[in-house]
Amino acid sequence: MAGFDWHSGAMTRATPIGRGYRHTQAVRRFFIEQCGAAFRFDRAFMAWLKDGTDKTLGDAADEWLRRQARDR
Repeated sequence: MAGFDWHSGAMTRATPIGRGYRHTQAVRRFFIEQCGAAFRFDRAFMAWLKDGTDKTLGDAADEWLRRQARDR
């Protein structure tokens, strides 16, 4: 999403992740809200976030949860 403020913009599950995506404390708070207190960024997940495919923050939260379930 061009011009989106990843520090203070209103984030929802429908917020698109585009080329301007940034890992910020606000994004971290969004993921903790969606995924729980165990949420952590890791290199593989961060690479997935920035791989250039169309996705939303909701898609990303679901993917993080899927990866956690797989790794248990």
